[in-house]
Amino acid sequence: MKHLILILAGAIVLALAMPTFAQRPHPSPSGGPPANPGGRPSGVGPGDNNGNGSTTGGAATSHADLSHASPTEVLSHNTAIAEKIQTLTGQDAQAACAGFKNLGQCVAAAHVAKNLDILGGFDALKTKMTGNNAVSLGKSIELLAPQADAKAEAKKANKQASDDLKASSNS
Repeated sequence: MKHLILILAGAIVLALAMPTFAQRPHPSPSGGPPANPGGRPSGVGPGDNNGNGSTTGGAATSHADLSHASPTEVLSHNTAIAEKIQTLTGQDAQAACAGFKNLGQCVAAAHVAKNLDILGGFDALKTKMTGNNAVSLGKSIELLAPQADAKAEAKKANKQASDDLKASSNS
């Protein structure tokens, strides 16, 4: 009888502990660190935030190849987005986007300059974002258009850039 009670108690403890074991991150098949530590959706990490509450990856969802390639690479074969940038900035797209880390940044900056009619225009915004002591799009907006809601404007511009990049990759 004692053995039966001991076995039942052990089974109950094991059954109650199973959910705890199931929630632990599991190592990747290669034996490295857990595949998704912290429970974040894959591709979303602490370094993806641009300092103003919106993600820079707005343009990097289904068209990551466009937003992570250098602007020069993309613009050389994507005339639709090149024309959009030229319309927004009044400059040759290659020259306008030189210095930006990716095309999404360039297009978002072009939208902000146009949306807010930034003093100094796109060039002033570009200098803040790509020059010495470069800052994020949100911080650039704060510096150049202090009356604007920088977080909302950066989010709006990132959405516009994402839409433009999607449209240009579908044409």
